Amino acid sequence: MRIVIAMSGGVDSSAAAALLLEQGHECRGITLELNRKTQGAVNNEIADARGVASRLGIPFEVLDRRELFGETVVREFCESYLRGETPNPCVVCNRYVKFEALLRRAEELGYDAVASGHYVRREYDGAAGRWILRKARDLSKDQSYVLYSLTQGQLARCLFPLGELTKRQVREYAAAQGFANAAKRDSQDICFLPEGDYGAFLERYTGAPLTPGDFVDPQGNRLGTHKGTARYTLGQRKGLGLALEQPGYVCEIRPAENIVVVGDPALLFSRELMARELNLIAYERLERPLRCKAKLRYRQTEQWATAEQTGPKELRVVFDEPQRAITPGQAVVLYEDDMIIGGGTIC
Repeated sequence: MRIVIAMSGGVDSSAAAALLLEQGHECRGITLELNRKTQGAVNNEIADARGVASRLGIPFEVLDRRELFGETVVREFCESYLRGETPNPCVVCNRYVKFEALLRRAEELGYDAVASGHYVRREYDGAAGRWILRKARDLSKDQSYVLYSLTQGQLARCLFPLGELTKRQVREYAAAQGFANAAKRDSQDICFLPEGDYGAFLERYTGAPLTPGDFVDPQGNRLGTHKGTARYTLGQRKGLGLALEQPGYVCEIRPAENIVVVGDPALLFSRELMARELNLIAYERLERPLRCKAKLRYRQTEQWATAEQTGPKELRVVFDEPQRAITPGQAVVLYEDDMIIGGGTIC
């Protein structure tokens, strides 16, 4: 098989490339240039990926998709915050930029598939006639939450060689291959926001300062002045700058009124959510309410719930137990045991 490998310069994609080459596949490395962060950091990542490709003796190229990334991921990131949401740019990037760009390039070059270093397992369900995704064997590294939005067409041409391996095994394998990045730290930052100050980033992006407004309690009493609604997220306690008798938490964000509601943490708990942009992997459609488990954020343990499809791209999820800070803009992902059912964007 002829396979394009998504190479980020990290240990995971490097090990994935070596494994596939070892299995006898014809491989080609591609690094996607996606953002305009510090040029030195970009160059270092490209250099690391190019070095691994050279060591493996495979062709390598850099694919500039910065314009697409900016129009798709960065714009949605900023608009989501300005709507009072908390976006998940990695989900958007995986579906609409990374895999789509790599699959198109693979098709142009006459390659059969695209592989990445994500920790997840792909299988074909012959009875259902669908590709399915399962959690990685190494649950501490499982990345199924950020891949729920991949379509059947994309999954049919994607490979995940690391799904059966632990992170320790991957590092040991990379070291045995002599890769200089075998001990390289995993990136934890949003790639276009390494400094983490998304408020300042929003101001640079929009060209205008965020507008201060009122912190209020649930009864509407003014508590103080905030620095712009987009600087806050549900459940936030630190960084509010309020002197209150008891700790206050962000319980609601109202960008249209330029108000941030601060109150008791008990107000953050609810059982029900609606989600848009539904993407199902295991099923074509949920024909009836489904008992499953669901998670609201990457590191959360799944919780029992009932999911019901309410429209072509709409989902209603009711949890057995109240959940803290169900946050618009984040993803809700559904599971049956270790299989991903699908998910959507909380609205």
